[in-house]
Amino acid sequence: MRIDDIEHSLRAQIEEVRAGKLSRKAFLQGMVHAGLTVPMAAQLLMLHGVANAQAYQSTYKATRRGGGGPLRVLWWQGPTLLNPHFATGTKDQDGSRVFYEPLASWDSDGNMVPVLAAEIPSVAGKTLAPDGRWVIWKLKKDVRWHDGRPFTADDVLFNAAYASDPATAAVTVAVYRDIKVSKIDSHTVRLENPGPRPFWADAFVGVNGMLIPKHLFEAYSGAKSRDAPTNLKPVGTGPYKFADFKPGDMVRGIINTDYHEPNRPFFDTIEFKGGGDAVSAARATLQTGEFDFAWNLQVEDEVLQRLEAGGKGQARIYLGGNIEFMQLNSADPWSELEGERAHPKSRHPILNDPAVRSAMAMLVDKDSVQKFIYGRTGIATANFLNNPSRFVSKNLKYEFNPDKAASVLEAAGWKRGTDGVRVKDNKRLKFVYQTSINAPRQKTQQVVKQAAAKAGIDLELKSVAASVFFSSDVANPDTYTKFFCDVQMYTTTMTQPDPERFMDQFLSNLAASKANKWQGRNITRWVNAEYDKIFAAAEMEMDPVKRAALFVRMNDLAVGDYTVIPVVARPRVAGVANRLNAPTSAWDSDMWMLKDWYREV
Repeated sequence: MRIDDIEHSLRAQIEEVRAGKLSRKAFLQGMVHAGLTVPMAAQLLMLHGVANAQAYQSTYKATRRGGGGPLRVLWWQGPTLLNPHFATGTKDQDGSRVFYEPLASWDSDGNMVPVLAAEIPSVAGKTLAPDGRWVIWKLKKDVRWHDGRPFTADDVLFNAAYASDPATAAVTVAVYRDIKVSKIDSHTVRLENPGPRPFWADAFVGVNGMLIPKHLFEAYSGAKSRDAPTNLKPVGTGPYKFADFKPGDMVRGIINTDYHEPNRPFFDTIEFKGGGDAVSAARATLQTGEFDFAWNLQVEDEVLQRLEAGGKGQARIYLGGNIEFMQLNSADPWSELEGERAHPKSRHPILNDPAVRSAMAMLVDKDSVQKFIYGRTGIATANFLNNPSRFVSKNLKYEFNPDKAASVLEAAGWKRGTDGVRVKDNKRLKFVYQTSINAPRQKTQQVVKQAAAKAGIDLELKSVAASVFFSSDVANPDTYTKFFCDVQMYTTTMTQPDPERFMDQFLSNLAASKANKWQGRNITRWVNAEYDKIFAAAEMEMDPVKRAALFVRMNDLAVGDYTVIPVVARPRVAGVANRLNAPTSAWDSDMWMLKDWYREV
């Protein structure tokens, strides 16, 4: 079938759903048979103004608030701050989500679920423009911050202004900088985009949408943003109120007896423990039962299955868009420019050689990494963008070939020295390759190092404690956002069933730097004018087929230029105690529906 025919058929079916001639369920089933994932099919309906009909429904039949005792969860990378606008990694997003809430969240099927919003905007309800140029959000009434102050439209307006101010140096700046938010009344806001927006559900939704109180943060906007006491002592609207926080170690919350939903939450307290490693986290949940929930079990599959046999819990594996990948630094981390290492204006003296970059990509034995390390929890891939399926490129292949890599380097003038390491113009092919301390990552490093040695590249392996590597401390030189080395590896998460806020991490104007306190999403400092232009087009392209093609092209540019080397697509893996009912979603924080967690009798 030709693309035009597919497009015509797709639009016709969407209109049938809108008119009630085709059930939503039948549409989703048909799209799955056509090769789309359920989240992507649901997104197509949402983006065309068809309201959610089968979004998340809680199984928790609550009859009273509290009474469930303590909830103990384990994040082996502990949060280092609790302001969602500064959350550089998942652990800070999840720690913040215990206390702060967005207007809406994403369920496991990619549907939007209202949280602080009274309803989800829709074309039918006249709260959403057909082209996404404007959105009207109606807020829940009688919601109060943990200190008793009312939550109103003024708080929503403040969050947009706070995040969009460059001096605030918020990691969410790209979400809010181009929108205009105005107040209709005390509990209604209007959001205006600068043009058509196929993915209008970005601001105020999911991990980018957690809202902080105006009355406590207004005095700390802009350049004073890091001085706010509430960065470490959150006051939110969530089901738990702040009790204690030891950065990198422990977050404690107590039940919010004034929570805006009746008979929730179930648990009386939450203990959010950080630190340790993934194996000990898996053991504490699956084998010993010490904890109720463990996040991100990046553990060799063989070990994971052995721990599951302990009988206290199960590993929950759910596919999203997360990717374990290597980054090649485009900037120079070893010299200072304007007093700054890896300055976005600098260029790496060796890794900007296309031959070196392409050779590096051939030194990653992805099939072995999947087979012998990750198993069920890591899928070898050529792509950075791996889900939803509509956006996945079929143009790229990966190749493990150290001999070919050596030939490419030889042809480019890189000659072996007496020690086997290649040299050109007095520059040696020696790189520092860093990642966090974690058994699968150290084993992957060894796989790459051995292959690199065969090709004439010397890799110095550096392993950084996860609490340091993923820290939000702007003074720490070993954080992944600073990237003060040549090559590094970690997982980046996709927290929405749309790739727009996932693929912005290659935009030239979002380069991490001292000026933005290394909060810029583009950590490699890669610069590509074509990529920037295509991304801008995708932001406003309303045709779903054409838009998907733009994201495929973006993936091909970033991977094809070897600014990143995908290793394995990583489904989320959590350890869940046998009697714990914990709704999870691969498109949002694991804490997205914490209010509905309960322990079965």
